Amino acid sequence: MTSTIQRLPRNGVDTPSLFATLDAVKGQNEIAKFQFRASNTWLTGTRSRSTASGFYGAMQEMQHKNQTVLEFDHPTVLVGTDNAPTPVEYLLHAIAACLTAGIANIAAARGVELTKVTSTVEGDIDLLGILGLSDESVRNGYQRIRVAFHIEGDADDETLRGIVEQSRRRSAVYDALSNPTPVVIDVVTG
Repeated sequence: MTSTIQRLPRNGVDTPSLFATLDAVKGQNEIAKFQFRASNTWLTGTRSRSTASGFYGAMQEMQHKNQTVLEFDHPTVLVGTDNAPTPVEYLLHAIAACLTAGIANIAAARGVELTKVTSTVEGDIDLLGILGLSDESVRNGYQRIRVAFHIEGDADDETLRGIVEQSRRRSAVYDALSNPTPVVIDVVTG
């Protein structure tokens, strides 16, 4: 007689698919190479619109189920029309969402049932850098980003803190924000 361990979905995560993906990538590393894309169009002033629909992954071109459209702007105090969040605010959403997704996946993989995960993200910017009003001593981007999590589940505090820490260590957005990432800008005119 053989017994099979059945992994059920937990925290809304399809754990059988999660473990199947891990096994597939272990067996064939080249399927782990992904390329995500976005396109952006200037609308007016500081306002623009980005779309994301296609990406490359698992050795093939793929499409999201739905095309995502994001609007960007600046508040009126920063010469915008305040019709959408600023691009730097989207970075705050991105790190919160990336860490939260990781927490859900890691907790599910560890058999921890989550009951609450919320976060608050704050980022400090000194406009002297962006406006070119410093002697290059003030950076253009965030000087510091703080993420505060409130997490509850059927595990002790140490386990829950460990899940958040593993999510931080595996987060692509955290990595991109905390380590230099080469950015290449090509320009076509005319």
